[in-house]
Amino acid sequence: MIHQQALAYLLGLEGRALLRAYAGEYDRDFTEARIAEIRRLLDTAALHEGVEATPVSTEDGYRAWSASYDQPGNRLFDVDEPIVHEILDALPTGTALDAACGTGRFADYLTAHGHRVIGTDTSPEMLDRARARVPTADFRTGDLHRLPVGDDEVDLVACALALTHVPDLAPVVAEFARVLRPGGHLVISDVHSALVELGSVPRMRTPEGRPGLLPAYRHLVSDYLAAALPLGLRPLRCEEPLGPADEGSPAPPAEEITPGPWDDWPWSLLPIVPAAAQAAWRGTPLLVVWHFQLGDQQY
Repeated sequence: MIHQQALAYLLGLEGRALLRAYAGEYDRDFTEARIAEIRRLLDTAALHEGVEATPVSTEDGYRAWSASYDQPGNRLFDVDEPIVHEILDALPTGTALDAACGTGRFADYLTAHGHRVIGTDTSPEMLDRARARVPTADFRTGDLHRLPVGDDEVDLVACALALTHVPDLAPVVAEFARVLRPGGHLVISDVHSALVELGSVPRMRTPEGRPGLLPAYRHLVSDYLAAALPLGLRPLRCEEPLGPADEGSPAPPAEEITPGPWDDWPWSLLPIVPAAAQAAWRGTPLLVVWHFQLGDQQY
């Protein structure tokens, strides 16, 4: 079981803010305000009760999400789409693979821009929605470790917001290289390791209503390069887009502090300590976006 506690998360934000102050980013008043706020948090009984969450597989998680995945509100879509679209728009049309395609977000875009599209995913429920959304694409059930695609079959592989669920990038990137033709392109968007470290872990309720967390692994920039370079994948572009600046608002009075429902954590916790949250989150990348091209020879 995974134990999550509102107090622990808030103290973590305070600690990160204090480390930044120690490094010279904030003054004495900020430091003393954080220490006083920590004392206030420790004395707030409503924050001490924790939640036990169950690890949930990606298959179960995306089965539950399939009905709501396309609803407005996923800010990561707003962050990765402008960059990924810009990369895709500059590439020639051909056969494209949308790996871990979900409901067909990028399959739809690629089809509209003239590509012959193959989409793969492990979730039948997601694939059903993708087929309804992009009826001309070829959707297949398949895992990232064993793509149902032939060697050298595609000119482009796109994979969005999926590799954070994979513990080891190397075998998955090797599959991408296998299905790519020489000179083909690989475009990846993924949840940044810094965002996962700050508590952005996909959550859901199990069919029984219990809290559940999907796997979220922290991959460093060097991990992507270590997986890609030996395969002859040459990096052409890497972006680490930041989240929007948030000036925050005053902290609530002690008597009004409430963690809110677990389903909204950690986002509902940030207004409890707005100054610490702003300091902790400032300059944090939300995503990493890669563009690789497969060379004719391995490194």
